Amino acid sequence: MLNRQAFGDPANAGNWPTEKEARDLLENWVPNEKLRNHMFQVGWLLRCWAKEKEGLDEHHQWKWQVTGWLHDADWEKWPETHCQKIVEELEQRQTDPEVINAIAAHGPAHFGVEPKTRLDKMLYAFDELSGFVHAYSLMRPGGYQGMETKGVLKRLKDKTFAAQVSREDIRDAAERIPMPVEELIDFVISHQADTPQIKSRP
Repeated sequence: MLNRQAFGDPANAGNWPTEKEARDLLENWVPNEKLRNHMFQVGWLLRCWAKEKEGLDEHHQWKWQVTGWLHDADWEKWPETHCQKIVEELEQRQTDPEVINAIAAHGPAHFGVEPKTRLDKMLYAFDELSGFVHAYSLMRPGGYQGMETKGVLKRLKDKTFAAQVSREDIRDAAERIPMPVEELIDFVISHQADTPQIKSRP
């Protein structure tokens, strides 16, 4: 639990990490390539949503994308203080409080922060679902090609598949938007395979 509901300084509105700053942080904090790729996937989904559903310009699309890139940045090295470390780091960097709040709210049952803005809710919605759909793609011969929503829904009912993914969080996030889970799955399937994968630099 983060034990607070407000993050960052409103005076820093409009300030968020550049692509280079975000990449550098992930290089230092997240050695695990699979975890980095999860964050890139969530960031890409947020960017696509910001463009297609919210009608935001490229500057604000990046704001949504970098929020996804950084939401789990402290998970690998500091699992016991997950979310707290990245929140404090972004506050020190004078980051826009909307970015910090969204990261703090991406797991209300875990961090005690309620998602309020559209960015908050969409990060919460895509986080678990993105990982689940990707896990499903890895077990399919064709990966994302030909994937159907009904197949994902069937796996969601199988509690032994990707058991670490919270079905309750997926349901709760969809209700908060509000949007049927099926529509969220459709969006993930149609966009996630196109995620630009930015791996470790030589």
